[in-house]
Order: sequence, then C-alpha cells, then structure tokens
Amino acid sequence: RSVYDDQPNAHQKFMEKLDACIRNHDREIEKMCNFHHQGFVDAITELLKVRADAEKLKVQVTDTNRRLQDAGKEVIAQTEEIIRCRVQQRNITAVVEKLQLCLPVLEMYSKLKEQMSVKRYYSALKTMEQLENLYLPRVNQYRFCQIMIENLPKLREEIKEISMSDLKDFLESIRKHSDRIGETAMKQAQQQKTFSTALQKQNNVNYGRNMHLGRNRILESKNEITLKRTFEDEDEHEEEVLTAQDLVDFSPVYRCLHIYSVLGDGEIFENYYRKQRRKQARLVLQPQSSMHETVEGYRRYFSQIVGFFVVEDHILHVTQGLVTRTYTDELWNMALSKIIAVLRTHSSYCSDPDLVLELKNLIVVFADTLQGYGFPVNRLFDLLFEIRDQYNETLLKKWSGLFRDIFEADNYSPIPVANEEEYRIVISKFPFQDPELDKQSFPKKLPMSQSVPQIYMQVKEFIYASLKFSESLHRSSTEIDDMLRKSTNLLLTRTLSGCLQNLIKKPHIGLTELVQIIINTTHLEQACKYLEDFISNITNISQLTVHTARLYGLSTFKDARHAAEGEIYTKLNQKIDEFIQIADYDWTMSESDGRASGYLMDLINFLRSTFQVFTHLPGKVAQTACMSACQHLSMSLMQMLLDSELKQISMGAIQQFNLDVIQCELFASSEPVPGFQGDTLQLAFIDLRQLLDLFMVWDWSTYLADYGQATSKYLRVNPSTALTLLEKMKDSSKKNNIFAQFRKNDRDKQKLIETVVKQLRSLVNGMSQHT
Repeated sequence: RSVYDDQPNAHQKFMEKLDACIRNHDREIEKMCNFHHQGFVDAITELLKVRADAEKLKVQVTDTNRRLQDAGKEVIAQTEEIIRCRVQQRNITAVVEKLQLCLPVLEMYSKLKEQMSVKRYYSALKTMEQLENLYLPRVNQYRFCQIMIENLPKLREEIKEISMSDLKDFLESIRKHSDRIGETAMKQAQQQKTFSTALQKQNNVNYGRNMHLGRNRILESKNEITLKRTFEDEDEHEEEVLTAQDLVDFSPVYRCLHIYSVLGDGEIFENYYRKQRRKQARLVLQPQSSMHETVEGYRRYFSQIVGFFVVEDHILHVTQGLVTRTYTDELWNMALSKIIAVLRTHSSYCSDPDLVLELKNLIVVFADTLQGYGFPVNRLFDLLFEIRDQYNETLLKKWSGLFRDIFEADNYSPIPVANEEEYRIVISKFPFQDPELDKQSFPKKLPMSQSVPQIYMQVKEFIYASLKFSESLHRSSTEIDDMLRKSTNLLLTRTLSGCLQNLIKKPHIGLTELVQIIINTTHLEQACKYLEDFISNITNISQLTVHTARLYGLSTFKDARHAAEGEIYTKLNQKIDEFIQIADYDWTMSESDGRASGYLMDLINFLRSTFQVFTHLPGKVAQTACMSACQHLSMSLMQMLLDSELKQISMGAIQQFNLDVIQCELFASSEPVPGFQGDTLQLAFIDLRQLLDLFMVWDWSTYLADYGQATSKYLRVNPSTALTLLEKMKDSSKKNNIFAQFRKNDRDKQKLIETVVKQLRSLVNGMSQHT
C-alpha cells in the first residue's frame, strides 16, 4: 500500500530494487548448484554399476523362488488341509457349545407352547419367568431369541385376556346359578334348624334320665326312634344336597387371581372383580315389579341374594385378599338397606295374610342362612316386627270380613238346643255356664244368638294365626305373649268393635235385634277371661306376671253395649215420632170423643209389647229405655200443643188431648218395666198434666197467686207455655163463639181472660228482663 500511496515514481523505484534482489538470488543458486554437481555425477555413476548386479540377483532370486515353490507345493496342500480341518473342528466345538446353551431355551419355549395349548396358564407364566430371567440372557445375541423375547409380552397379554374371559364366564355362571346356590344353602339351613329343634326336644324329654345303660342298649322310646329317624333323614339330605362348589366351578377365579398376581396386576384384578360383583349385587337386589303377588317371587329374590353372598363368603375364605371381611360387610350393609327398603315397599302391597306369613317364613330362613355365614341380620328381625304389624293389619281386615259375614248370617234370636248333644256342641265352642239353665229340661234356648260362639271361635282362630307369625322370631315367651295380647286387643277394640258399631247403626237392625246384640255382648264380655287363659296356655306365661297385658274386651263390649242401648233409645223415639206424625186431631172440635185417640192406643200397645222383649236386658237398661220413651212422648205431645203452625185450639180439643195424656199416665202407672219406685215413671208426664189441669179446671187465680212458690199446685207450668196455649184458645173463641155462654151468663169472664193474658205477658216479660 505504501508503494502505491507514496510519491508518483515510487513504483518504478520499487520495481528496480526488486529486479536487483532477484539477480542476487539467482547468483546464489548458481553457486550452490556448482558446489553439489560433482557429488550428483558420482552418485549416478555408482547407480549404473549396481544395476548390472541387481539384474543378476533378480535372476537368481527368481530361480530360487521357482525351485522353492516347486518343492513346497505338497507341503502347502497338506498344510491347507490341516488348517481347514482345524477350522472345522473349532467351528464344531463352537456350535456344540452354542447349541448346549440354546437347547434349554428351545425346550422351555416348547414347554411353554405346550402349557399354553393345554391351558396351564399359571405354569406357562412360571416358564416365561424362567426363560426371561435364566435362559434367554445367555443366548440373547441370536435372532430367534429376540423373536422369543418379543413374543413373551404378547403371550402374557394373551394369557391375561384368556383368564379374564374365563373370569367373565365364571361371573356369568354364578349369576345364573345364584338362585340354585341360594336355594341349596337355604334348604341346608332349614334342615339344620329342624335337626337342632328335634335334638333340643329330645334333650328336653330325656332331661334327668340316665341314658347310659350300656353300649348295646336298644333305643326303645318313641322320642329316641324319632331322633334316630331325624339323623337318618338328615344324612340322606346331606348326600342329596349339593354345595356351592358342586354347582359352580371356582377354578377360573383362582386361576385368574394367580395369573394377575404373578403379572403384578393383582390390584387391578381385585378392583375389577369387586366392581363387577357390585354390579351383579345391584342387579340381584333389583326386584321384579310383580314380586309381591306370589311366594315364588319372594323365594327367587331371596335365593339369588343368598347365592350371591354364599359365593362371596366362599371366595373370602379360599382366596387371600381378593375380597376382605371389610368389603363383604360393606357390600352386605348396602344390600341389607336395599333389601329392607324393597321388602317394606312390596310387603305393603300384600293384602293376603297367608302370603305375608309365607314372606315372614322366607325372611326367617333367609336371615338364619346368612347368619350362619357370619352376616349380621338383626335389622331383618327388626323388619319382621314392622311386617308383623302389617300382618296383623291384613288379619284384622280378613277377620273384619268374617265378623261382618257372621253378623249378616245371624238371626238374632236365642240358640235352640233340642238335646244334650246339641248343647255340648255349643258349649264346646263357647264357654257358657248357667246353673239355672242347666236345671231346665230339653228342649231349651240359650240366651245368646248363633253369632256369639262363632265370634268366640274366630277370635281364637285369630290368636292362632297371630301366633304363627310370632314363631321363629327368636323372642322369649313373654314377648310372644305380649304380641298375642296386643294383636288380640286390636282385634277386639278396633275390628270387632267397629263391626259391632256398624251393625248397630244399620237401618234394618230393629229393636229386637238390638236387644239381642246387648245380650250377645254381655256374654262375649264374660268370655274374655277365657280368652286370656287361652293365650296363657299357649305361651305358658301366667296372668299374674307383672308385665302381662290385659285384654280390653270388657271396655270393647261395654262400648258396643252402650251404643246399642243408645240406638234402642233413638229407635224408640223414632218409632214414637212415627206414631205422633199420624196423629189427626180436630183442634176446633166442640166436644171430645170420650175415648183416647187411636194412634195413641196403637203407640201404647207397641211400647207395651216392646218392653216385654226387654225382659232379658239388664234392669237398668230397660228402665232407662222406658223412661226415655215416656219423656220423649211427653215432650212430643207438648210440642204438638205448642206448635207455631197451630193457630187455635178449642176446649173440646183440650179435653180430647187430656184423654190421651190420661192413657199415657195409665201406661206409666202399669209398670211396663219392673223396677221403678213409686210414680217415678208418671213424672215424665207431670208437665203435661199440670198444664192440662190448669186449662181443664180454669184455676188461673190459684196459678197466678202461687206462681214462683215451691208449694204451687202448677209448679211445672211455664208462663210462656200457658200464654201460648191461652192465646190459641182466645183466637178460637172469637171465631167459634166457644165462650158465648160465658158472655151471656157473665160478661166479666171475657174480661177475666183478657186480664189473665195480660198478667201472663207481664210474667213472661219480667222473666225475660230478669234473664
């Protein structure tokens, strides 16, 4: 750069200097070449001399080589043969060594294939494990070993798939056979219970008896023979009855468990198994919609559940860890809640007590079976108490119909017995005792009607039916006694009482029937103590026990009797009203007919004949009915006089009405029902009598003067009543001139009536203001 960037002639100077430098170098090179030239010439000369010797040597070597080759051809051939043989020998030795390593591998693989073909999968897995850990690592450099190594995971997956398929087949099999397994288990439990019961009875019979009289003693007693037969029958059943293992092949689940455990997937298998079994449990616990209609529906439902848990219990005891006690308890608690809910729902649809009883027996066998496998069943027995209440309800409905049929078929007349045999038939059904009746000769009549022994027998049948449900509930005799008494009380206080109340209120039940109903309830009430003895004999629980409940039959029949008595009073009053309605008074008549009205005489005759029927009733009932009838008759006659639609009454009508009241008083004084003291019954007509006497005698001065005094002759006459009747007579006198003779004889009498009316009004107004 300095050459080009310097002065203008710098380049030329540079070139000149460069040429001078080149020339100096050339001179030095020339001097060097001149110095070494002689040596080069000498070397070339030496080489030329050696060339001739080299050619001679080459000829000699070539000849020597030819001669040596010709001489060593045979040696070379033998040497090559020896080398080839030694190589072959070495290769053979190597092959033998390698084959000795490969043969066990091939043998194990062949064994693996054979195990796979015969479905010995667990052994095949063990063989695979040996191949991988022991044999294949020795020969893994060979290609066939690589193929084997690649195939082993595939074979494992194949084994897993095959074992899982077998497990699914197993699950399907136990799902199909669950009902048979459960039915078998329930039969075995029932037979075991029957055998235990027979053994217990035998022990009770032989208690305190020395049974060991020698080894060869012949069993002579009837109970011993029975027990022996029971043993033989039990042995026969044990031979015939199959177990769960006989019905289902459990080998797939064992095999699958072992396979998955070997493969390290035991937890996956356990989770899958439990998940599938939970699904099956839900399916088993799902009832059919029509299950409540037949016993077979319940039996199949229980058999499937028992079969399910029998299988789980078997798996629990023969496998390690596949299912645990915690798992089975959790599954059972879930199932138990579902079972209880299902039974509550479906049993509520059962209206047949026989079906409910069959259901109870199935639940007991079901509970006993699962209890034998270690599952807690207390909640099932608690459920049975709920179903017992429903069973009692169905029994009450059934017996309600029976009672209604008995009452409908009854003729409500005393039972006629023509001879001793008929009498014994009746008292065999009903505990009737009457020394006075026993003294009478045949034919004779028992006071109650045919429905009484029938009702008594049906109550006993109800107790038997209720007892059937209480059996096998693992309850004490005291609790069973309490159950029977409570259910019998419900029958008496609700069902029978309701039927009696409905019967009493039926329109077609007349006074005669009501009287017989009162007599019937009296005898049924007396028979309650025999029912209590009957229950005590069944349960062996004395009535003197502190906690023993009493039957409420006394109150039940008393209430029914009171209702019948009230209905008698009501029907009597209704009948009186019917007679009163046909009364046809001529309220404007000038004079009476001189005899009592026809309707009233018919009414009195009816009452007289009716009260004759009351002779079988308790005296107080008959007296109350008679007093009630007389009071109602008196009140009806009084209302007839004071009826607002009746505007006027003549003195002749008052006289005719007085004749009717006299007949009523005569009827009351004739003592239609014995037991009244003095003129007690006549007092029912005292209001009418004093009112009519006041008008018949026309003693107004005495009435007004003595009004309000306890000694008044007309104490029972109310001023408003007298005023009402007097105004009706006043209106009648204006139209019919009934009081014309008074006006002719003494015009002051009319003024007296006006004065009496005014005074009565003042008394009525004074009473109103005082009130």
